[in-house]
Amino acid sequence: MDAFFATIADPVLFATVLRVMTPLLLAGLGVLISDRAGVLNIGMEGMMLVGALTGVLVSAYTGNAWLGFLAALILCGFVGWIMALVVNGLGAHLIITGIALNMAAAAGTTLALFFATGDKGMSGALKSEVLPNVRIPFVADIPVLGPLVSGHHILTYLALLSVPLVSILLLRTPFGLRLRAVGMDPKSAASAGIRVKRVQAAALVLSGIFGGAAGAYLSMGYVSWFASNMTAGRGFIAIAVEVMGMGSAWGALAASLILAVAETAAITMQSLGLPHELMQMIPYVVPIVVLTVYVSRRRARQLV
Repeated sequence: MDAFFATIADPVLFATVLRVMTPLLLAGLGVLISDRAGVLNIGMEGMMLVGALTGVLVSAYTGNAWLGFLAALILCGFVGWIMALVVNGLGAHLIITGIALNMAAAAGTTLALFFATGDKGMSGALKSEVLPNVRIPFVADIPVLGPLVSGHHILTYLALLSVPLVSILLLRTPFGLRLRAVGMDPKSAASAGIRVKRVQAAALVLSGIFGGAAGAYLSMGYVSWFASNMTAGRGFIAIAVEVMGMGSAWGALAASLILAVAETAAITMQSLGLPHELMQMIPYVVPIVVLTVYVSRRRARQLV
């Protein structure tokens, strides 16, 4: 028990929570944008895989981490556009298209990894680059506050900055108004002169860009390599982040923080000798419990 409290009191734990939270928040914001346009991005898991591999391969062959990151954003944005084309242009079912994208990405990234490295497991043979951590001047020297605020990965700061930006985009801009109108009632939006398919395509492209950022973080910040299916269901957890966040960017931040704390607690308790099978369930059980409580309370209020 003493070891448990000593571990909880470790300031490094806060950095671990932020590290776990970053890909969930980035992907959750991407899902939020698509969902508000009425085209829920079920393919987020696949987009993250594509972004993770692209970042590693491009950074390895160019020697520049930022080019790898930019390539991940561009390619995943293009994947979002392809998804919009298949759904709106060819009339494919949105959910089936997302599932197909996930399956294709899982197989395609493994195949591309094999062609690039001769290994189907991970990219250890490639010397890929990583994006840096950021030391904030002056703040880093402040006792207690400095280690908490400074020294985190640059994409962690980008993810946190994206929260108010996405909130402003959705609530305070003409594009956000059109996007929300399309998501609420496409027919009414179309009758008002809004090009529904174009707005939904833009939403899926933006969603893909966020998915690319989340995937690139996994392979260029969370670790420094790509492994087959390394997303480990985070794209699906991002959907839970969006649902738990009640359709707002700030809610997505709170939800991703809750899930990050749950996953960090699972890792911490596993290191203390508790059954790892039980601990690995925690990040998946928490959203189920939270959503069950929320739905129960909402139904109770409706009955009053």
